Amino acid sequence: MSDQQAPRSYPFSEAAALDVDPLYAELRREDPVLRVGCPFGEDAWLVTRHADMKTALGDPRFSRAKAAEHDESRLTPLPIHTSILGMDSPDHTRLRRLLAKVFTVRRVELLRPRIEGEAHRLIDGLVAQGPPADLMEGLAVPFAGTVVCDLLGVPFEDREQFRGWLDAFSATTVMTEEEIEADTERLHGYIAQLMVSRREQPQDDLISAMVKASDEEDKLSEKELVELASVLLIAGHETVSAQLIDSLYALFTHPEQLELLKRRPELMPRAIEELLRYVPLISHVTFARYATEDIELSGTLIRAGESVLPAIPSANRDESVFENADLFDLTRKHNPHLGFGYGIHRCLGAPLARLEIQAALEALFARLPDMRCAVPLNSLEWKDGMQVRSLLRLPIIW
Repeated sequence: MSDQQAPRSYPFSEAAALDVDPLYAELRREDPVLRVGCPFGEDAWLVTRHADMKTALGDPRFSRAKAAEHDESRLTPLPIHTSILGMDSPDHTRLRRLLAKVFTVRRVELLRPRIEGEAHRLIDGLVAQGPPADLMEGLAVPFAGTVVCDLLGVPFEDREQFRGWLDAFSATTVMTEEEIEADTERLHGYIAQLMVSRREQPQDDLISAMVKASDEEDKLSEKELVELASVLLIAGHETVSAQLIDSLYALFTHPEQLELLKRRPELMPRAIEELLRYVPLISHVTFARYATEDIELSGTLIRAGESVLPAIPSANRDESVFENADLFDLTRKHNPHLGFGYGIHRCLGAPLARLEIQAALEALFARLPDMRCAVPLNSLEWKDGMQVRSLLRLPIIW
């Protein structure tokens, strides 16, 4: 497509349940790099193919840091304070090195007993209360929240105070600019106070380790530290709880796959990868990347200074990569999904997120093997006006 043509309005449609807009499939075939205009910011190139997405996310000629010099194409009223997600190397390397010591597979594996214990503790509460029970507020939210608060050193009892502030990170239409700005400032102020406390009285938690490493080695600014801790809290709290509840919805809407997983628990690792691929957790696009030189993607020239928007839900349904891409198949073997991103910004917390989802699903299957949705699945309500796709509630009986 010529960049002289008028950009197409994006997003094409509102996200519905776990549906992926069928227009993506058409674009992958016929117009894989499309000029679009988002509700906010400048026009950009929408990238829909898996291979082009890997280039946009992994090639150093595409920059995240350059977004700060532009009115970034986006769905949110204000550009998001993304800390490590808004950096290129070497600044990005400095922050990632600090976190890499914590989010190793080995270190995460040491957390398994605590995480599994927390899943069972919360299910104890559901059983004691009796059916029906809401898996969102009764399991997904407190489970993800407890794990990330424990890891960071954020008092879990403060979550009623800060939980509302987290929405500012991904709100598209449900909050005004002023509300987003105010809640972001409140969250950053709260984290800054925690860091002052940990500097005076260090504890065995990630915020204490970040403050210590910054003071002694990597010399992060206070702003970098606060934004980094905020991003970790948001990712660990909101996205993990949403992925878990959406995964349960996917299983409930595919009962034959749910029964297969119960019969063959050895499929769990493969099932988690399929859930990460199939669930379009980010409804539309992830953060823009800016070309630092002329680059061609699928026959379209991206000029230096222009941005691309990676549509990960489209990449994860790319027929050239995934056989029967629209099929939810827990036995899928070849699954190079981009659910955790790609390149230097690939999610550092991926091993932890995998463990949390596995622990919660295994505990549910063990304790409530006959659980089922208490209402018709098509009557469930979804959060509106957010970039992260999530059910509001998931009531179950057993």
